[in-house]
Amino acid sequence: MNIEPVPGGPGTVAPRAPEPLSRRSRASALLTLAVRHPAVVPTGAVVLAVLIGAAIVLAAGLNPISAYSAVLAGALDLENLDYTFSVWALICGMALAAAIPLRMGEFNLGGNGQMVLGGLAAAFIAGQLDLPSILLIPLAVVAAGVVAGAFGAISAPLSTRYGIPIIISTLLLSPVAVAIVSYLLRFQLGEAGSAVAQTERFPDSAHMWALGSLSYSNMGLILIIVLMALFWLVDSRSAVGFELRVIGANRRFASYGGVRVGRLAFGAMAASGAVAGVVGAIIVLSPPYRLVDGALLSPGYTFAGLAAALLAGGRPAFVPLTAALFTILQVGGGGMERSADVPRQLSDVLQGVVIIVLALRTIVDSRRTGRSATS
Repeated sequence: MNIEPVPGGPGTVAPRAPEPLSRRSRASALLTLAVRHPAVVPTGAVVLAVLIGAAIVLAAGLNPISAYSAVLAGALDLENLDYTFSVWALICGMALAAAIPLRMGEFNLGGNGQMVLGGLAAAFIAGQLDLPSILLIPLAVVAAGVVAGAFGAISAPLSTRYGIPIIISTLLLSPVAVAIVSYLLRFQLGEAGSAVAQTERFPDSAHMWALGSLSYSNMGLILIIVLMALFWLVDSRSAVGFELRVIGANRRFASYGGVRVGRLAFGAMAASGAVAGVVGAIIVLSPPYRLVDGALLSPGYTFAGLAAALLAGGRPAFVPLTAALFTILQVGGGGMERSADVPRQLSDVLQGVVIIVLALRTIVDSRRTGRSATS
């Protein structure tokens, strides 16, 4: 008969208590946790961009403090807040269009094409249908979302069935859509006798509803806020949002776990394109109440929205904050040029630095994931 020793009895060795961590080990552990915090890299990217911008301003013989003060004053002045909020809404919309696929690890670089297609659909509905405003405006916005969403969804089967990465297909399809819209405006839908390729001015029933006495901000601002709230609810309170995050963390593990990657990719790209199309509709249905060739692309809302989405890591709670940062840079760039004699292109440089830093971080993370998967 086997007799097991009684714990603590004779012949047994008491387990050794774990040795307390030294102060240096504790400091090292805390430093490691701090460095790996999700907010460290975005914050560092912004700080690095600000420092590089300051170095450029100093190299030009100007005062960087005056330049950045002019940016804040130009964007946050009470007289300019109406315009600032309108730009913030459009950048938020394009950031949302980039953030939806970003949650599953995909990059939508076709925002320009999706936005102009949405603007074209809204312009066609607004210019061709004689309906009351209560029906015409929602119909134009829905049509913009459907057309742009269908165009964005094309990239999903190209990826899942034919192996063409979404980042490549969206990048290559976008100029095609822009060229088609430009052709239609110049030779088919343009206003006769106009020196600019543009549609005729829409009737009053197709003007986006105003918000009180504001000149630039309208109901499009409320619509974008509603879309952001819906994205947050889906992302944090639904199974779809959880599955998107699982795919973004580890696509192979998600497919092994039964997640239908192809279907989710199709839905994410359709939703992303639809949001970009809604942004195009808001721009077209706002002053000057017509679709002008190139007018949707020249402000750079897609580029700023992509940078805001990358800076937020696709997290819906952070998108409004990062979009506000790039709104200040974009709107305040004009004030910086007028007050401090600093070209407004500096704001584009700052946005580019942020994107480069975040892209390098994404490459490093993907390589780490690949090494851990093969080991």
